[in-house]
Amino acid sequence: MAAGQFILAQRLTWRMAVADDLPQNGLVAVVKRDCPTCVLAAPVLGDLARNVGLTVYTQDDPSFPETVPGRIDDTGLDVSHRLKIEIVPTLIRFAAGREVARTYGWDRGEWQRLTGIAEFGRDLPDARPGCGARNVEPGVIERLKIRFNETGLSSRRIEIGEDEDEQEAMFARGWSDGLPLVPPTEERVLRMLDGTARDPQEVVGQVPPALAAATVEKIAINAVMAGCKPEYLPVVLAAVEAVLEESFAMHGVLATTMFVGPVVIVNGPVRRGIGMNAKGNALGQSNRANAAIGRALQLVIRNIGEGRPQEVDRATLGNPGKLTYCFAEDEEGSSWEPLSVERGLKPGQSAVTVFAGYGLQGIVDQKSRDPESLAKSFAGSLKALSNVKHAPSCDALLVVCPEHHRTFKNAGWSKARLYEELYRLCEIPGGELVAGARGIAEGGPQSLDGKIVNKFRPGGLMIVRAGGDAGMFSGIIAGWSAGGPRGSLPVTKEVRN
Repeated sequence: MAAGQFILAQRLTWRMAVADDLPQNGLVAVVKRDCPTCVLAAPVLGDLARNVGLTVYTQDDPSFPETVPGRIDDTGLDVSHRLKIEIVPTLIRFAAGREVARTYGWDRGEWQRLTGIAEFGRDLPDARPGCGARNVEPGVIERLKIRFNETGLSSRRIEIGEDEDEQEAMFARGWSDGLPLVPPTEERVLRMLDGTARDPQEVVGQVPPALAAATVEKIAINAVMAGCKPEYLPVVLAAVEAVLEESFAMHGVLATTMFVGPVVIVNGPVRRGIGMNAKGNALGQSNRANAAIGRALQLVIRNIGEGRPQEVDRATLGNPGKLTYCFAEDEEGSSWEPLSVERGLKPGQSAVTVFAGYGLQGIVDQKSRDPESLAKSFAGSLKALSNVKHAPSCDALLVVCPEHHRTFKNAGWSKARLYEELYRLCEIPGGELVAGARGIAEGGPQSLDGKIVNKFRPGGLMIVRAGGDAGMFSGIIAGWSAGGPRGSLPVTKEVRN
């Protein structure tokens, strides 16, 4: 069964609050000692308690405020959660069991209005902002939602035995990609869902091969397991939406015996907002956002769609990128338009482009100092993809490093000019592609002889800029062409905040 359907039940002990039922009528205040404004208001709270009646709930120190006798311990935060307290101090008036007025922080005029007492709090400043309530602190609010059964989560809970190792339990259930996972507890899943305003039960799409419904909640579960932060979730959701587009052919990407898996290229402000790497080692290890986003997408395919190796995933060799393959384009260092803009989005929009790609093939050219020479070097490497006898062949993503990009920039070459030159240079005489030509049995039909064939279909080549400032080393990620009936097309999706 799919791991995306499950959440690990948490081993939690709860501190029960000592609190009576809320009063039917009168004033209620919620405070904490660790708040200067609450300390400032303590004398006023004492006056209210003595003169008009006031019930005070204290979030952190049962002895505070000393000015109020009979204060109530709410260190378990039950009452604070029930009252949806966000800022302390909060003062509330109840009538007939219903809240009729509320104010927070210290504002003399507001407190006078709510209490109905004039000439009130004259010894205090006119106003002071309050402090964040303990019940809405990260980690605390999730535990309270779980306790009060307010999570809204629909996934099945899996109980892990006291003596059972969580990592081994997840491996045994087939949830892992071969590496340890972050246990997807309810608390962690709720925190992950804070990364998006989308409904947790919204169905993003049907994940092949099982065609199981991928809800935002189930995707969040896999994002937790992959090690994502909540702010990564919108990018993960966009990547899932992209691979589920019919033109991407995710089922085919899984089922083919070729080397491919989803490659995710991220554009727009979200790259910097979540700390993605577009520079040195951009396609390598160590950046959490790059690694976790790509891994989350792969776990969604594995755990929701049931796309597992040696089952529907029939890759002969695969490639290491099938663990995670995600990076950002270095837009700030580029003189070219970003990939997302090239593919139809507006400048400044955050987006992901997914591409069914192989592993990385390097282009080492440390001597070309003019764009014509460098373009020929690129084209020679591109023409070898898949097989030197294949054309039109696989699609390709060309990752141009900063030093190579500088060669084109200094010569005034736009990205469009580079595309034009590469397509021209990738034209091949058909006679060289015929089976048996050049002593290679592989190849196409004899009818190719006498024709000119391009290595790439129109639109089959994409260019991005990324990498470190030192080193004249660009790269090619070959892809599974849509030139045939079962291939894959790149897909670009906006990241919805």
